[in-house]
Amino acid sequence: MLRQDKARRIGEILDALYPEPPIPLDHVDPFTLLVSVMLSAQTTDKKVNQVTPQLFAEAPTPQAMAALPVERIREHIREVGLAPTKAKHLREAARLLVERHGGEVPADLEALEALPGVGHKTASVVMAQAFGVPAFPVDTHIHRLAARWGLSSGRNVAQTEKDLKRAFPEETWIRRHLQIIYFGREHCPARGHDLTRCPICSFAATKARIAAEAAGSTRPAGRPKR
Repeated sequence: MLRQDKARRIGEILDALYPEPPIPLDHVDPFTLLVSVMLSAQTTDKKVNQVTPQLFAEAPTPQAMAALPVERIREHIREVGLAPTKAKHLREAARLLVERHGGEVPADLEALEALPGVGHKTASVVMAQAFGVPAFPVDTHIHRLAARWGLSSGRNVAQTEKDLKRAFPEETWIRRHLQIIYFGREHCPARGHDLTRCPICSFAATKARIAAEAAGSTRPAGRPKR
């Protein structure tokens, strides 16, 4: 099956399953979205949504966040991964938003990436979800499924992003990003997954891929891969 035909069929299935995929991180504006995405690295969305209400009650704007001591921010987010580093990044990013951008989150990818703790994926999420600018942020779910489905070589996330942007029409990128995340969580786990029964893997994955993953799942515990 040609890659474009495969992508079209995958898109039809994803649209049927998730016609209007919600943004999993609770937020009310571009700043609270930016903070939530920054916190989500190595942390579940559920945990982020649990800690942000108290943080946003005290610091809902860049001005308020920049005015908080790092220790106070860390106290609010202590349950998320890498909390000490993220607290420093949040305060410094907020300070720079005030100094450079008048206290507003810029609708500019390069300006976002220039903020502490904001990488390409985080900036892309904000551009797509806060400003509606077509982007295809690649997280771990998307990276592994793109390779599993034969839509990308899977060498690195940058290559995966390029491959997915070529595979899917630009007007679908924003929802495809969310749809693939949800599909990975709910239907297509990394381990113990029967590709032959999956509504997408069953036709998108190659026979070699299906055999390789089946072999990996049946390898005795402790036996090294060759």
